[in-house]
Amino acid sequence: MATAKMRLPNNWQPREYQKNLYHYLSGGGKRAIAIWHRRAGKDDVMLHRAACAATTRVGNLWHCMPSYEQCRKALWNAINPHTGIRRIDEAFPQFMRESTNEGQMLIRFHNQSTWQLIGSDNYNAQMGASAVGICYSEWALAHPAAWAYHRPILEENNGWAAFITTPRGRNHAKTMYDMALKTPGWFAEKLTAFETKALSAEQLEASLKEYIALFGRDVGTSQFQSEYMVDFNSSVLGSFFALEMLDVRKEQRITDIVPDYALPVHRAWDIGVRDDTAVIWFQMVGGQCFILDVYGASNVGLEHYAEVVEGRRKQHGWIDGTDFVPHDAKVKEWGIGRTRVESMQRHGLNPMLVRDASKLDGIEAARRTLALCVFHPRCEEVLITALELYHRKWDDELRAFGKDAEHDWTSHYADAFRYLSLAWKSLPVIQPPEPKHTGWVIPPLPDEPIVRRYGGMRL
Repeated sequence: MATAKMRLPNNWQPREYQKNLYHYLSGGGKRAIAIWHRRAGKDDVMLHRAACAATTRVGNLWHCMPSYEQCRKALWNAINPHTGIRRIDEAFPQFMRESTNEGQMLIRFHNQSTWQLIGSDNYNAQMGASAVGICYSEWALAHPAAWAYHRPILEENNGWAAFITTPRGRNHAKTMYDMALKTPGWFAEKLTAFETKALSAEQLEASLKEYIALFGRDVGTSQFQSEYMVDFNSSVLGSFFALEMLDVRKEQRITDIVPDYALPVHRAWDIGVRDDTAVIWFQMVGGQCFILDVYGASNVGLEHYAEVVEGRRKQHGWIDGTDFVPHDAKVKEWGIGRTRVESMQRHGLNPMLVRDASKLDGIEAARRTLALCVFHPRCEEVLITALELYHRKWDDELRAFGKDAEHDWTSHYADAFRYLSLAWKSLPVIQPPEPKHTGWVIPPLPDEPIVRRYGGMRL
């Protein structure tokens, strides 16, 4: 095999604080999560590790960014400011390569291993393909469903996965890190800028001043704490629902709720055209909104979602309720010659149009609804993470957040929740039934005289 003879780059060595992760993976480790500060060289470590991995086992290696759009700018075309060389050219010198596909951002090596950039926002685009190693870069911003989709592939072929990131609130990256700390076989590490000493005190002070100048003292300090002190408690910059989701966690409203099986369970949909369709199952009980489940997928037809809905109904024994869909579902077509509402009806669903409202009105409705919500833990990884990450666009020229949302994987789940928030008031308010009086009365204790009336009778 050409693998044994292939020369490797010999001008790169991991920094002292990078060695634990690098040597863990080099030694055959299969699962790792590294919560390192900004500019700690996370991607560089994984690029050079991939160069070695490509020679020791023939297979496909993927480097997964939060979105496919980011891949080219953030990594494929990125230049090391210290050397003036493209980062991928440093990690994968030309002598290692058989070919380079600029369009697909794919490198093929002489031994037929490949390395490719992919986006978590289209995690199933590699359907039918197999990888022996995946690095998830900026995992806190990535679509968590990507790992759920890729994990069976790696488990089947004994592949490895590494998750590298700085924190973005207490989302799926925090959950995974906490799990890894307690799970044998996992590597878990959290490094602040003070611990690595990768940046001088003067550089850190300059970064803090820059953040404060850009975002103000409170937000700027919070952003610095998140990115350089790897603080999970700092809020996501520009988040629409930061305070509301903080209350959800503080008040422990993520719990194993039991729905009322006598009441219908409704669904709120965000119907994607070229990207995710998201569905949220919910139930209104008294003054509370029980968020029971969530599902999202892309590149599949309506029949797939109808099967998922039917599967959830059978699995949980839920009574079918209403499918709340965007107002434009009566205009846009799912298939040729049929509106989406008509298509849903043909598949046994019960669509109802949500009232037409501006996005800002919907966001305000969502804020009010979040105060009423209790979430089942199965919503934690995707829906709750999406609501915590959903944020405004940053305008570099104005140096301010705009009113519009950043369109990424979180948008679909946030939009589905927005439709839920606009729809639930149209449902009848059903109070839990009062306990029925059986006719049996337990008399009060002698020293606690109590007088009650039942149906006009004095007891």
